[in-house]
This record gives sequence, structure tokens and C-alpha cells, in this order.
Amino acid sequence: MLKTEKKYTYFEAGEGTPIIVLHGLMGGLSNFDGVATYFPKNGYKVVIPELPLYTQSILKTNVKAFAKFVKDFVIFKKFERVILLGNSLGGHISLYFAKQYPELVKGLVITGSSGLYESGMGESYPKRGDYEYIKKKSEDVFYDPKVATKEIVDEVFATVNDRIKLLKTLTIAKSAIRHNMAKDLPKMHTQTCIIWGKQDKVTPPEVAEEFNKLLPNSSLYWIDKCGHAAMMEHPDEFNVLLHNWLKEKNL
Repeated sequence: MLKTEKKYTYFEAGEGTPIIVLHGLMGGLSNFDGVATYFPKNGYKVVIPELPLYTQSILKTNVKAFAKFVKDFVIFKKFERVILLGNSLGGHISLYFAKQYPELVKGLVITGSSGLYESGMGESYPKRGDYEYIKKKSEDVFYDPKVATKEIVDEVFATVNDRIKLLKTLTIAKSAIRHNMAKDLPKMHTQTCIIWGKQDKVTPPEVAEEFNKLLPNSSLYWIDKCGHAAMMEHPDEFNVLLHNWLKEKNL
């Protein structure tokens, strides 16, 4: 059930330390069904805000503005310190948030995150009308193409065929490339869990290795037969890896 308060629409379940989940550019809240079911039963409050990817002015359509939106949300919810979990663009926003507002972050979890390397987040969108092309691109996100259901492909297709959304998607992609975090990461001491699909074509495995090398307090875990959205393709394995890490780090 989604709640709407003030300018925020979000999913919330459970009690305990808040895990704030940030979705990616083409990903809805349902991508995190596994996390949203598992962690509330294990002593955490899972909160998934809808990011204003397509609803803010073009000047506020960038990584920095989204991180500020999340900060305002955390303060609105009166959370003291949160665990941020982000996939793809959501991972990038989480990293930028941790850089800007370290006092609000207890731990960081990134999977298929942008921020170091964007293999054409933008270059593949101009073929707007071609459904088969969009289907292929959507399937490429996953190791198993069947995960790209018709519903997912239709949603992506609708997004790239909506002129305003397409423009904003490209604006966000450019912003992600502009906000490369290679220089910032070595100064960021937040405990970070990196969970990555071994067959991720969007942000390949070497990106995860680079994050692990640059972040001083990071642990890297692999999921095999897995593409860009580990929490969708292998929810159970993802949850176990994450839960064990949270226990180990006492978060």
C-alpha cells in the first residue's frame, strides 16, 4: 500500500532501523518486492519513496537534486540515521547522499550502481518507436531475458515514447555521467555492501571491483547467473547476503 503525505508517495512496512530503497531510472517500486517482504519480518522498517524522476523541473532533474529530495524525505520522516539501498541510478543517488550527508547514513548498499561508469545509459534511447528494440534492451538488463516481462517492456516503451519523459531520462543520464564519483569515494567511510550480478551488462563486474577498491569500508558479494537488477532476479540470495552483512556490521 502506498502512502502519500505532502509531496511524498512511498511504501512503508515494518519497524526498526529504516532501510530506504532507491529505485533506478527504468525501475519501479515493485522491483524491490523481495526486500519489502523479507526485511520487515527481520526487524527493519523498509521505506521505498517514489523518486521525482519525471515530475520536477528540468533544473531539478539530476543526481544532486534527487539526493536532496531524499534528504528532505528522511528529515520529514524524522529518521535519525538510515541504511540506503540503491539499484542503478538509485545506487548513484545513495552514494551522492552519503557524500553530502554522512551524518544521516548508517550504512550503504549498492547494486548495479552508476557513479563510476555509464555504458551508454543515454545512447540507447533514441530509437523510440521500435518495440522489438526496446524489448531487446530491456532483456539485456537481466541474465534471464524472461525476467523482462511484457509489463516491464511496455513500461519502458511508454517511457521512451513520452517526449517529456525521454528528455528527462536523457537529462538524468547526462547528470549521472557528470557526477562521476571516483575522486569522492576514497574519502567516504560509510560501511558499504556491494552486491553485483556476475553477468551485469549495464554496469559490468569490473565496475563493482572498482567501487570495492575505492571505498575504504566496503564488502563485495557476487550473485551468479545474474544481470543488472540482482534484487529482482535473485531476491532470496540477495536478501540473505544483505542480511548477513547487516548482522556482521551490527547495523
